Amino acid sequence: MTDDDLALLRLIGAGGASAPRRRLLDRHGAPARALDAGPSAWREAGLDEAQARALASAGPSPVAVDWLAAPGRRLLGWHDPDYPALLRRIPGPPLALFVAGDAGLLWHPCVAVVGTRAPTAGGRDHARAFAHALARSGLGVCSGLAAGIDTMAHHAALEAGGATVAVLGSGLDRPYPRANAGLLRDIAAHGVAVSEHLPGTGARREHFPARNRIIAGLSLGTLVIEAAHRSGALITARLAADAGREVFAVPGSIRNPMARGCHRLLRDGATLVEDPAEVVAALGPVAQSLADALRSRLQTPIQAVEGTCAATADPSTTADPDYHRLWSALGHDPSPMDQLLERTGLTAAEVSSMLLLMELDGRVVQAHGRYARKS
Repeated sequence: MTDDDLALLRLIGAGGASAPRRRLLDRHGAPARALDAGPSAWREAGLDEAQARALASAGPSPVAVDWLAAPGRRLLGWHDPDYPALLRRIPGPPLALFVAGDAGLLWHPCVAVVGTRAPTAGGRDHARAFAHALARSGLGVCSGLAAGIDTMAHHAALEAGGATVAVLGSGLDRPYPRANAGLLRDIAAHGVAVSEHLPGTGARREHFPARNRIIAGLSLGTLVIEAAHRSGALITARLAADAGREVFAVPGSIRNPMARGCHRLLRDGATLVEDPAEVVAALGPVAQSLADALRSRLQTPIQAVEGTCAATADPSTTADPDYHRLWSALGHDPSPMDQLLERTGLTAAEVSSMLLLMELDGRVVQAHGRYARKS
């Protein structure tokens, strides 16, 4: 664990408003330098007295330090260039994310699939069908690991061999509901799970609206399958609209109380969808925004077209030797990440970023955490 990781844990532990702490990182560039700047710089950035006292006196959370020591885990801060571009654009982005799994998937074009914790049989079928089709199309499925629609969406994406992102309203070591602990392990192994809360933090009612803003912020659009008139899924949809993202709703029977939230969204201007292909077609042009951010992050050409992103030049012909090395390491048989790291000698962050770009280019396919050249 680096000095910056330890310093960032202290910044997270200080609590309070996150905007002053983001401002402190913007001014000093790295968490360790931000702490070294001292109390006057902290107050100048807008930290209140309680935050300044906490920074001066409290060390990093021992539970978080232990959690981060395990393989496949990462702390991604506001200062980090790998912080998801779409999430930066929402009101009140999180100071940091605890990450279990493939952090590169946080840059993958995703659709939030959300809804009630108590779906009807038809709602479960719709969640499964939409999430499976979206994952097969190359879009990731983002949801909140809750019971009901969220659980169906995550399972369907995993079964399709696609990308799925789980956003928790608790620490990543404290899944809610507890029955989804096994699902969380599967997502961490084949997708990615994130939380803005320190490990050891239990689920609290007030955490879930904040969690919903991250679900909406990581996604190009939000699809509501079933939702009651008062539902957390409607909060996610509203936050998505506030962030300028697409909102889709599946209509239902007027006699189904779990369809009332969707009908309310449709009256308010959400797009009615009856088929996953309609979501894919609507979000294809929007993916250009993510492609532009990724191109800036990697300083490598990328071009978007209808539906997803089109291929640019063959990575084996690029002037970048790292891309050539990774392309040579990829075969037509799927290879796990650790094998690609061994073949290339590159870091996990470098390989994840380049693989994501190749996926967006249509050159690479990913299934169950393994990568291969697209036939």
